[in-house]
Amino acid sequence: MNILAIAVDTLRADHVSCYGYKYKTTPFLDEYATRGVRFENFYAPGIPTQPSFTTFYTGVHPITHQIVAHGGKVALDRKIPVFTEILQKAGYLTCAIDNLWKMKPWFTRGYEFYIDPSARREYGQTVDCDTQNSRAIPWLREHKRERFFLFVHYWDPHTPYIPPERYRGLFYQGKPFEPNNHSMDDFYKRAYGPAWAKSWFTRYVPDGHITNADFVKALYDEEIRYVDDGIKKLIGTLKEEGIEKETLVIIFSDHGESLTEHGIFFDHHGLYENNIHVPLIMVGPNVPRGRTIKQLVQHTDLAPTILEAAQVRIPESMEGKSLWPLISGEKNEPIYDKLITEESTRMCKWAMLKDNYKFILARESDYYHFPPRELYDLNSDPEEKNNLAEEKPSLARQYEEELEDWIEQRIRRLNRKLDPLKEQGASMPYWLGWIHPRKYW
Repeated sequence: MNILAIAVDTLRADHVSCYGYKYKTTPFLDEYATRGVRFENFYAPGIPTQPSFTTFYTGVHPITHQIVAHGGKVALDRKIPVFTEILQKAGYLTCAIDNLWKMKPWFTRGYEFYIDPSARREYGQTVDCDTQNSRAIPWLREHKRERFFLFVHYWDPHTPYIPPERYRGLFYQGKPFEPNNHSMDDFYKRAYGPAWAKSWFTRYVPDGHITNADFVKALYDEEIRYVDDGIKKLIGTLKEEGIEKETLVIIFSDHGESLTEHGIFFDHHGLYENNIHVPLIMVGPNVPRGRTIKQLVQHTDLAPTILEAAQVRIPESMEGKSLWPLISGEKNEPIYDKLITEESTRMCKWAMLKDNYKFILARESDYYHFPPRELYDLNSDPEEKNNLAEEKPSLARQYEEELEDWIEQRIRRLNRKLDPLKEQGASMPYWLGWIHPRKYW
């Protein structure tokens, strides 16, 4: 069996149309998901990019691999196995079309081919899906007769949102500048607001002063529509080359994006649903058609799932669960009673998702002055607008105690002394701002 893993960076589940979004952002993925399995409740146990992809490769929680922050100083222990090295030793030809190597060296482990089409760009997140495909598709055609694992990492929904001109206006027909619209006022008070106004916003308004947040949200959706076409081309190559039926395709995202929710503009911090709830679709051999799985699953489960698909032994050190029993229908009961997730980049927080409630616990104060404890009923309040921590103090205390107990047990089991969020702190606090290259925007 071949395996093609496709990551769409910064893709929140609720902006994918087969996950219920009001706009048709993903016509190909909508149809493609009917050929296989769609996971309705797939979550990131650590955000943003570096914690999430480290979890993807290792199959262990961030508290275990210790990469809890983006841009942190902790390195991944070489003793922690990554599934790509295991596949390579099992005889798989391995290739990544990616640029995560620029961030951390362990993202190259286990790859015979590591192809970075963004190498000539200072800001790698501006590489588009057509450029990624220009390397991935020829590689597929050349190596179609070998048993391969191919990882393709698309960046398109990530800022800066610069969809090709042909996608402009698909989801918003208004003007970017409306004098009486003040939905972006708070954005320009943020550390990076003025910098963006002088850089990529000038593509849409001469002075860069966009006033309507809906215009920027539409750019994000247009990027999703663009990458949907890119995925269609890549997967179409499998059929053209006659290897579609022998290739398992896994499509997922590392984290989502905040599009003004909670006053967070166009970035991925905050342990809210828009950032930690992401899509997961699987199609291929032994995957039933048209199945929707509602059980709670997470990034830790991808590595053991891939290894089982390849018929390779899963290391005991991997904490994730293979999803094949759920996929096949062999098991229908939940594999997790709760999800624990963290961030230690812009904010320093833990969260626990259980029984349709979410509890968020801060280890440090944050730029927004959010309360140190937040409790949300996701059934009645899916947008997480009503913090119940004071209204339901006993429930909040119960969740806090369970979360702290989980953290303490993990630390003790790992023979460590400190919560890694307390030990490392926020790696890129919001008040330090962003320093982004501008000339490539």
